[in-house]
Amino acid sequence: MNGASREALAAARERFDALTDNTSVDASKLAEELAAVTALLDREVSLRRVLTDPAQPGEAKAELAARVLGGQVGGESIDLISGLVRSRWSRSRDLVDALEQLASAADLVAAERTGALDNVEDELFRFGRIVSSSSELRGALTDRRASVSAKAGLVRELLGGRADQVTERLVIRLVTHPRGRSLESGLDELSKLAAERRDRTVAVVTSAVPLSDRQKQRLGEALGKLYGRKMHLNLDVDPEVLGGISVRVGDEIINGTITDRLDEATRRMAG
Repeated sequence: MNGASREALAAARERFDALTDNTSVDASKLAEELAAVTALLDREVSLRRVLTDPAQPGEAKAELAARVLGGQVGGESIDLISGLVRSRWSRSRDLVDALEQLASAADLVAAERTGALDNVEDELFRFGRIVSSSSELRGALTDRRASVSAKAGLVRELLGGRADQVTERLVIRLVTHPRGRSLESGLDELSKLAAERRDRTVAVVTSAVPLSDRQKQRLGEALGKLYGRKMHLNLDVDPEVLGGISVRVGDEIINGTITDRLDEATRRMAG
């Protein structure tokens, strides 16, 4: 997002954080309701355009949203959505993207409250690696001919009892409503959102051999100093990785044989 949409999302996230700081708010219910509204506005293009029409007064759009959604979602959801539609959006689709992000964030709040946020982060990453390594599984989960219930059932079969319920819900929503994204990019977005929830940056570390706990600690500390933020390491092993270790932070790939910054991090890790 950029321009007006970026500002609108930032304001929405502030309202969301203020709301979910109150532990009496049912975060799982909030996630379910926001996800349902996301699906509604993704389908109903005309409604979405009305709710993002810059020529319409913000209060009128908020009242329309309350009338349409009243009785279907709770007061907390309506308050958040009313704030969203009062804002200006560069594109009508950005409103839906923001709603989807808040729905996922609400599920992550639920995981955080039960102490499961770290597990959810790791499970999302591991599931992404499994998908990347299995074209058959990826094909089954992205098959446009398969029904929503069939895809959801497959995810439950894969994750049920093996992963946190929040992980399962997030993956099911992504698989059944990809909204034009690839499965891999959607999982990556969820992983980043989970990291942001803990005010951390995700570093995907691929090494030729498994790292020891001491090495992981050293590397995390070194990368944190280099980037100025606490880092969460998602670890993978590939015997053919160039230079023995490679780190990806966002769109930046740092290769151990050619980048001074990783050389510095590696020295610190070994020190």
